[in-house]
Amino acid sequence: MKVLVLSDSHGNLTNMVRAVEAESPHMIVHLGDGWREARQLHGQFPMLPFYQVPGNCDFRPSEPTEQLLFWEEKRVLICHGHTYGVKQSLLRAGYAAEEENLDLFLFGHTHQPLVDMRGKTLFLNPGSIGDHFRPFYGIITLQNSHLDGHTVPLV
Repeated sequence: MKVLVLSDSHGNLTNMVRAVEAESPHMIVHLGDGWREARQLHGQFPMLPFYQVPGNCDFRPSEPTEQLLFWEEKRVLICHGHTYGVKQSLLRAGYAAEEENLDLFLFGHTHQPLVDMRGKTLFLNPGSIGDHFRPFYGIITLQNSHLDGHTVPLV
């Protein structure tokens, strides 16, 4: 399974469509700060499973700020990251990953791509797909119960 991870699109639907077309994923996850265009993206690719959470700029108080997903036997948390203070450090995120026995912690908010293995948990921030100078996205692959992740510059 190949999952396209997007965050911080900030109105840039075009870059998200380009990423979907470049990667042909099996699923899309949007980590916030671009709720409206993420919904539009899902409308363009309705056959792909789609998950999203709101970011600090989305003003969606009725939506949960995080979701716990289960991909095969893997425990995956998706969030924007602002509620975990990820701009300062990953300390709170790390505690949450340990408490929740997570295999994968997906977050955005910082606009900086990051892939980091901490204990059993893979942390991935795809960067900002909406950045006009250096847009990035993330790819998660799950094959034979093995998770792998990396970030990709949109060219």
